[in-house]
Amino acid sequence: MAILYDLHPKNPQNHRIDEICSALRQGAIMLYPTDTVYAIGCDLNSKSAVQRVRQLKQLSNDKPLTFLCSSLSNIAKYAGVEDEAYRVMKRLIPGPYTFLLPATKAVPKLVMSPKRKSTGIRVPDHPICQAILQGLENPIVSTSAHLPDEDGEFPTLGLEKVKLFDILENQVDIIIDNSLEPGFEVSTILDMTSDPPSIIRQGLGWEELQNWVKLQV
Repeated sequence: MAILYDLHPKNPQNHRIDEICSALRQGAIMLYPTDTVYAIGCDLNSKSAVQRVRQLKQLSNDKPLTFLCSSLSNIAKYAGVEDEAYRVMKRLIPGPYTFLLPATKAVPKLVMSPKRKSTGIRVPDHPICQAILQGLENPIVSTSAHLPDEDGEFPTLGLEKVKLFDILENQVDIIIDNSLEPGFEVSTILDMTSDPPSIIRQGLGWEELQNWVKLQV
């Protein structure tokens, strides 16, 4: 059964963050809040944990996984960022946007798209995510906690937090509760490998995005 951590939504307790980061380094997977939806995640560099996340989400190895970085400068280690992409990303980070970017050798093969050699990266505007990223000093895999059933449907989509916790308490090692109900809007995805950048998915933050940047839809 998962260990439940109650964290302050704006000022998460340092000693609990330390405990969570220690467990992640040892291969734990967690259910945690983000600035979009509740997500399932782990240390990007823990191969065994990434494999567990894939199994839980029923994702084959050719399906790329998004991960969280702490800042735009941190992204540069894991992805190539051209001038135009940098201009757009600097305006949007941190926030509910996932950027598809050319992957560097620092991205584990188990995470990125094997055909496109690209990767999806977000910088969350969320105190708990940022605290874990700072403490772990590694990116965090982030895939929505919407799990498919045998028919390919997603019965966990839109569930109340308590029910989501009940479903996943025996499938993850850590559950983080921030006393707030989870969001149900996914991130907006921007493909930064195209010129000009294009929209792959319209999600949270889409309306703000259209107000100032010219993108292909």
